[in-house]
Amino acid sequence: MNYKYLADLSSEAAIPVKGILSQVLQKDDSVNITLFGMAAEEEISSHSAPTPAIIYFLDGEASVQLGDDTVHAKPGSFVFMPPQLPHAIRAEMPTKMLLVQIKVPAKA
Repeated sequence: MNYKYLADLSSEAAIPVKGILSQVLQKDDSVNITLFGMAAEEEISSHSAPTPAIIYFLDGEASVQLGDDTVHAKPGSFVFMPPQLPHAIRAEMPTKMLLVQIKVPAKA
């Protein structure tokens, strides 16, 4: 059985002095799991994805655009995004977050 165990997910995410660091934790036919560290004032510009996705905030604070809405994320905040939802993230302070992209099997 293949598995991955991280005792402290937050300690795995490095926050750069400037910019955004990403670390792929798992990528296979069913999921893509990426850990992000974002310096304060950094932004992931508006985009959409073809898959459902989950963002879980581990540390820091961020402004998250979800379609026409903007929400304030802090440690413990959870976001579920359906496919094609435009979204953007702006770190208000150094921020750590986990992104889980769920790959839906193609219909036969």
